Amino acid sequence: MIKPDILSILQNKIKRITMDDSTNILVGPITLPVNLDGETVTFKWYSWLKATDKELQGGDSKEATELLISRLSSMNLAEGQQSSVLVYGDFADSDEALIRMHSICHTGDIFGSKRCDCGFQLRKSMKMIAQHGSGALFYLANHEGRGIGLFSKAMAYILQEEGYDTVEANLELGFADDSRDYRDAISVLQHLRSKPVTLITNNPKKMEALKAAGMNTGKRIPLWGDVSVFNEKYLRTKVTRSGHLEAVPDADFFEGRVAK
Repeated sequence: MIKPDILSILQNKIKRITMDDSTNILVGPITLPVNLDGETVTFKWYSWLKATDKELQGGDSKEATELLISRLSSMNLAEGQQSSVLVYGDFADSDEALIRMHSICHTGDIFGSKRCDCGFQLRKSMKMIAQHGSGALFYLANHEGRGIGLFSKAMAYILQEEGYDTVEANLELGFADDSRDYRDAISVLQHLRSKPVTLITNNPKKMEALKAAGMNTGKRIPLWGDVSVFNEKYLRTKVTRSGHLEAVPDADFFEGRVAK
C-alpha cells in the first residue's frame, strides 16, 4: 500500500505523453544545480519511461500513478545497460594498482550535477589512476541510483526535494537502500589482474565484495571532496546511514576539505 503523502508528492510530478503507438511517462521537473565552468547554473531535470503495459498508459490518474509506484521496484529499470572498464598502464603485472568501482550517475557524471559528488569522484579517480601509473576504473552502468535505475532515481529525487534523505527515498519506493551487485565487475577484474589491488572508495561494501570473491585487496584510499550546500545532506547520509568510512570531522569535511 502506497502511503498517501508519497502518492501526493509524486502524482503532481508525473505526466503521460500519448503518441500514435505508445505512451511515455514523464517525471519531473526536478531542480538540478549544475557546475558549468565554475559557475552554478540551475536546470530542471526530467526523465521518461516508455510504457508498454496498457494499465500504465492510461491518463494521469491517481490510480495509474499508484500502480506505477507499486510496480516500480519489479520493473528492472537498471537493466539493459552495459558496463565498461578503463585500464591504465601495466595493469596485469604491476606490483601495485589502483581500482575504482564507479557506479554510473547520469546527472553527476554527464550533467555535472552538484546534488552528489559522483562526477568529482569519477574525474578524480581517473586522475589518481593515471598519476599512480597503473590501475582501472570500472564504470558500472546498471548501478544508477544504487541500483534502482534512472527513472526511479528521478522519482527518488522528487522525494528528496520534500525532505527525505537518499536512503529513505529508495526505501519508500520499494527498493533496498543499496541493491548494487559487484560480481560481474569483480569477475572481469580477476580476469585482468590476479595481483593485489588498492581500492579507491569510501564504501566498505565494495571492499567486502572484493574480499568475498577472493580478491587480494588490503588497502583503500578514501575519496571525499566537492562538498557544497547542494550535496551536504547527501554526503552526511552516506556516513551516518550507509556506513561510508573515514570522513574527517564534520567541521572540516563539510567546509569542503578533502580527507587525508
